[in-house]
Formats: sequence, structure tokens, C-alpha cells
Amino acid sequence: MSNDAETTDETPKKKKGGFLKLLILSVVLLGAGGGGTYAAFATGMIGGEHAEPKDTGPKFVLKGEEDPYEVVGEKEEGAKVVHGTGGSKYRTAYYEFQDEFTSNLAGGMNLIQVSLAASTMKDGRVLMWLHDHELSIRSRILVELASTDAGDLETAEGKVQLQKRLTKAINDELIAHEGFGGVDNVYFRSLIIQ
Repeated sequence: MSNDAETTDETPKKKKGGFLKLLILSVVLLGAGGGGTYAAFATGMIGGEHAEPKDTGPKFVLKGEEDPYEVVGEKEEGAKVVHGTGGSKYRTAYYEFQDEFTSNLAGGMNLIQVSLAASTMKDGRVLMWLHDHELSIRSRILVELASTDAGDLETAEGKVQLQKRLTKAINDELIAHEGFGGVDNVYFRSLIIQ
């Protein structure tokens, strides 16, 4: 054998790509560390004490308690707040819809005309939302009235069922627009069926 062949076999071979492997490993470890840190912050494990509290919607207002959302100065049109001493420990606020609702009943033979008010024991945001979204709420109420049979309203139980449907319809509209409902009941100020 020649001298050149002997020297090549005895010389150690250089490893290729060592720097590249080290660089890739470093990037992967940094990415995992950053992702883990982000996840810890996002879940509140780190720095949770500074996170904004989640809004859980309108709160009940005790009688005599200050409502942080109550309209100061002029009352919101249609809004009334009642602070009694008996009954529930929460104050009741009413929102009176200014215009009457008139609709054909299901079957098209009869007409209904109602004047409504809604009540809430929650804070003033519910009253503000009723005012702000009255147009969509009115539309939803008219749909509910139009899907009611005249025979269903001949009994007191039928009228109570309509109140429950109207309450649900109003809350559904508030949830769709604001994320929260808050209306406890709907009351008939007047109800005429022809």
C-alpha cells in the first residue's frame, strides 16, 4: 500500500453538520420555552393577579343598595325603579315600552293589542339595553304575538304562558346583542283581543 492510503485511513473524519444540528436544537428549545411561558400567562398560572376579572353580566341589586349602572339625573325613558320594604330583598326596576304592540293572531282572524312592561332585579344595564335594543325587541315581540292562537289567550293560564314566551324572547334578544339577559318577567299593562 502506498503512504497516501495509510494516512487517510488513520486520520479521523470530521463530522458534518454539527453546528446546524446545534442551531436547530437551540431554536426548538427556545420555541418550546416561549410557548410554555405564553401558555402559563394565558391560563393565569403566571401573572394571574393582574388579569381583568371576567364580566359575569348584570348583578342583583339589594334594596337600598347603590346601583353603579343606574341612570343619573334624568331617568331613562320608560324606566322606573321601585324600592319597597317587603317581599324580595332585591329592588325591582321596570321598563315600560312606550308604544303599544298590535298584531294579527295566528290564523289571521283576530287582532291583539297589548301594552307591556318588563321587570328586572338586576342592575341598570338591563334597563339601558332594553332602551338601546327596543327596535329588535319590538320586532321579536310582534313575531311571538303573531304566532299565538286566540284560543290560547282565553284562559289565565294561556296569558301566563304568553308572558313567559315574551320574557324568553326579550332575554334572547338581549343575549344576542349584549351577551346577557336579565329580564325577570313581562307584564301586561293592557291587553285587547278583537
